[in-house]
Amino acid sequence: MPYDGLTARFRFSCPVHEEERACLSAFRTVERLPGAVHPAVYDVRFACSCGEVHDGLVTHEDLDWAPLRAVAAPFYNVMTGRLEPAAEELTDQAASRIRRGLWPWSFFCYVEERPRPVFPSALRLVAPGGGRLVVAARCPSCQRTSVNLVSEEHLDVPFYSDREVEVMEHVFGLDGELDLAALAEELAAELAAGPFETTSRSLAA
Repeated sequence: MPYDGLTARFRFSCPVHEEERACLSAFRTVERLPGAVHPAVYDVRFACSCGEVHDGLVTHEDLDWAPLRAVAAPFYNVMTGRLEPAAEELTDQAASRIRRGLWPWSFFCYVEERPRPVFPSALRLVAPGGGRLVVAARCPSCQRTSVNLVSEEHLDVPFYSDREVEVMEHVFGLDGELDLAALAEELAAELAAGPFETTSRSLAA
């Protein structure tokens, strides 16, 4: 499977050391490829531990739904000294959190002025910036892209959210009109110029 539920990492190919296990904070761009529908296929550019940025192809099923599925692999229980299944316990915990209104990943939509639950496919661009991550994501409701500054844990640890995020005060176009390369250039220029003009927004439930 391309996704490892125990480590919350995606498996990709690397020309240097064959396999790379990348967390969401290592993603740089996520772009849906035209044509494929069932399932949809995404081109993910990710920062590899070899020092390069590579492309990997991920289906919608593996990108968005695999992190929510039960973990089939057993884990080694140091208390009992045995391999034991983790699927039932982890599934129960995830279901309990979702019933309480918690989602594995959340994002603040600047246009709607409210937090929104998102899937990894909503990510458009991720870039390191001043000890945090500059993340552009598509709102599932209004389909516009907002930019948040978040911690690495906010992306990498499912069901963990920063209580507050910094939100860039800028309205981007509708998702279908958004030029990802132009967005990357614009954010790179903003980073080079200094700190973003942002305001704090709460993601607390």
